[in-house]
Amino acid sequence: MRLFRQKGYAATGLQEILAESGAPRGSLYHYFPEGKESLGEAAVVLAGEMVAEMLKELADKHKTPADFVSAYCAQMADWMTESDFCSGCPIATTVLETTPSSESITRVGAQAFDSWLSIIAPVFARAGISEREAKSKSELLVAAIEGSLVLARVRQSNEPILNIAKSMGI
Repeated sequence: MRLFRQKGYAATGLQEILAESGAPRGSLYHYFPEGKESLGEAAVVLAGEMVAEMLKELADKHKTPADFVSAYCAQMADWMTESDFCSGCPIATTVLETTPSSESITRVGAQAFDSWLSIIAPVFARAGISEREAKSKSELLVAAIEGSLVLARVRQSNEPILNIAKSMGI
């Protein structure tokens, strides 16, 4: 997951994955029979679940949209800093390089994003926003975060991520 996140799906080779993991080649194909595509699918699922868990914790802790968005942006900025601006979204690099040609990665990528939206939209709805508007705002937030991660990586600055809460007008 980390290699795909930092280098991209296409630029990460199976030899590099094996060297990083220390696993024998036979184990790779035993657990991931479709090879790299199976690994990509598993990485997207794992990363999607990790972010969903973080979003659930933030949604439980921060009851207003403004507090939630600020905390979400702060968490993403922290993750970017921890990676020394070498990482981005845990699933974007894999999904962008494989969708729609890989049906399995496309499917799990859509499921991951949908799970995030299903956690975020109720935060907006709690503030009295209609269900439709809450869904729209949650999509806007995820899209803004995704774009801000690219800008943060290129600029080597968390400023684009941290500016989202101010820009959303919450």
